[in-house]
Amino acid sequence: MKKKNVNSWLTGVGLVVLSTCLFQCEKGVKAPAPGSTSSATPRAITSFVHPGVLNTQASLDLVGGQVNGGDAVRSASYQKVLDFINSHTYPTSFYSTVVVGSNGATTPSKSQIRSDAELVYALALRWTKTGNFTYASQAIGILNGWAYTFQKYDVLSGSNPNQPALEASWTTPSFVAAAEIIRYYKVNGQGSGWSDADIAQFSNYLNLVKNNYINNIPQYNNNWNASAGYAKMAIGIFLNSTTVYQNGYNALVSLMPSVIYSDGTLPELCDRQDCVHYQYTLTAYAYAAELARIQGDNSLWTLNSSRISAGYDFMRAAYNQSTGCNYCSTSSPVFPGTEVAYNYYKSSNLQYLRELQDPLGVPNDNTFLGFTTYTHFNVSGL
Repeated sequence: MKKKNVNSWLTGVGLVVLSTCLFQCEKGVKAPAPGSTSSATPRAITSFVHPGVLNTQASLDLVGGQVNGGDAVRSASYQKVLDFINSHTYPTSFYSTVVVGSNGATTPSKSQIRSDAELVYALALRWTKTGNFTYASQAIGILNGWAYTFQKYDVLSGSNPNQPALEASWTTPSFVAAAEIIRYYKVNGQGSGWSDADIAQFSNYLNLVKNNYINNIPQYNNNWNASAGYAKMAIGIFLNSTTVYQNGYNALVSLMPSVIYSDGTLPELCDRQDCVHYQYTLTAYAYAAELARIQGDNSLWTLNSSRISAGYDFMRAAYNQSTGCNYCSTSSPVFPGTEVAYNYYKSSNLQYLRELQDPLGVPNDNTFLGFTTYTHFNVSGL
């Protein structure tokens, strides 16, 4: 395998095994609860709001302005952005082949693409807050590095051969969230300077991972499919493709009764016996619902009698160890989708969950973009 610099090839890949969390599963989950329905009435989307992947020009202006104005609460959450940037080395080379493994097995290329997906988003957020184009240029460097270098995924021996589809579903929306900001956000009316040629190449990268991996994810009826649906919605927004966006939306509508039952039960808690996998599902749905809301459509938030909210009610019960599957505690990780869901629903259960680890940063496995306390706490309607 080769590791390709922007200008040259570097060699060498080592394997690092044993991750602290279990990430993937091949099995599906139980059948939907009796009487579950999947009806939704989405707003017909013919064009997209940009930036439109979790953040807008107005929301970014608001939170950045609050930090610059000395708001202590917002500043504490923005510190999570700075902490991530300061604790991660800026990449100078990128992998043409990303090798992935399932059940916690990892490699340098897998670790880097996950980390870079968070880092580029953090740099984009830093640019919007500071107006310093150095950070926009650094974000462009990462987006271009992967877009021009990446060629394919490969799989560690003995791992689930479908693992690349899940990895692409996790990292791609985080890259897209950064790319939306870099492409469309303006500081005092001025864009980042990301060139049309580079944007076209990044679009090629998105189509490559979508067509070769995300579109081929098996129907496991679990967090895999939720992640893929969210990823396609994000990709559709950047590509200005209502078809890609709608494919992702439709997949999530169809999947919901299988992964969040009518009483809120998330079967992945018992099936996977950990406090992580079902949060992948919840996070994917919360982020997808927020993408749709920005585009003027609240139907995922309200789908099946606000089933996402019921899922977070179940998560609260899981942290209180009252679900019958006691794999969570109040010290278990709280994924950043919780903050986005709280910003919409404002329920007491979501308030309890977000306050367990306020302010929220990024997941420790870098599977979904973070910093949501900075970008979403008390940021309504923008």
